Amino acid sequence: MNPPPSDADMMLHFPALFAAASLLLVSFSNLYAQAAAPRAVPLDLEDKNGNYAPLPAKTDLEGNLRLQIYLDENNYGPGYLDGKIGEFGKKAASVYNQIKGIPVGNYYQMIESSKKRVPDIYTTYTFKEGDLKFISANLPSSPPEQARAKFLGYRSLLEMAAERFHTSDAFLQQVNGKNLYNLQPGSTIKVPNVTPFEIENWAKNVQFKSEQPYTSHAVVVDIRARVAIFFNHENQPIASFPITPGQPKFIQFGEWKVTNMVSTPTFRWDKSMLEEGKRSDKFYDLPLGPNNPVGVMWCGTSRSGIGLHGTPTPHTIGRAESHGCIRLANWDAVRLPALLRPGSRVVIR
Repeated sequence: MNPPPSDADMMLHFPALFAAASLLLVSFSNLYAQAAAPRAVPLDLEDKNGNYAPLPAKTDLEGNLRLQIYLDENNYGPGYLDGKIGEFGKKAASVYNQIKGIPVGNYYQMIESSKKRVPDIYTTYTFKEGDLKFISANLPSSPPEQARAKFLGYRSLLEMAAERFHTSDAFLQQVNGKNLYNLQPGSTIKVPNVTPFEIENWAKNVQFKSEQPYTSHAVVVDIRARVAIFFNHENQPIASFPITPGQPKFIQFGEWKVTNMVSTPTFRWDKSMLEEGKRSDKFYDLPLGPNNPVGVMWCGTSRSGIGLHGTPTPHTIGRAESHGCIRLANWDAVRLPALLRPGSRVVIR
């Protein structure tokens, strides 16, 4: 494993980007300390107009869900939507506030803006007959069996709805107040009012080419914070998403380049490659689908075998290690073509 580059090395090779990323990431370690501060408003938390508001109470599911949706809609991924502002919601809010010039820990502007932008936190979805073609009810779990399948689809309409609306099976059942494991075409359920990931409209087998200004963008992947922050060609942060980093033995610190990007990828499952980082001649080619090991989007880098990609298990993002790559929820991974293109810098720190 390559040792992490020193701050001096990072500053030497890409000073502006390093400075911008460091400014955003330095506040993460203070988030929980601020959350535990006395209720009296510290002056350094007030915005320039003297306004301050803490996070909504943990019991305020609607207020917290509205904030999550607002952050998600602005490309600051809070993790899956569940009406709870946890670690990644606070990190997303931290990046958002620093971009806006608002003290980290002050949620006043975010709350007020979310009320205007997200007046209704729920909408409904009615399942269509066409949704069934994305379902693999008897989805095999082993690579040899998966390799014989034609498509690695969702296990159920519930799983499809959860990913479509950036949430979890459990939260959908919670807000609907009933068991949702027997959904059928024609069934209508309540869902978070977020821009849906519509798999039926997601590009299939598209190779995304270099294109400005995206090729001049960059992403800084902070392994310790488990967050990827994206920057435009002027080193201004434009998005952030929670990630799952690779195992320590596979992490390659330093700067790389995006070399290829493809939607709905297939996957070469090679146990030796996954466990030891060495390709072998014993492998299985797994078909495309949302439950493919790399999800619905692959963004390869100049470091062989390492890339940013989707996942079949969004509930593990930020909570488990991948074999070597940088995993994002599928609903975040599909935004990559609007943030990066071949030639973009990928900094892993």
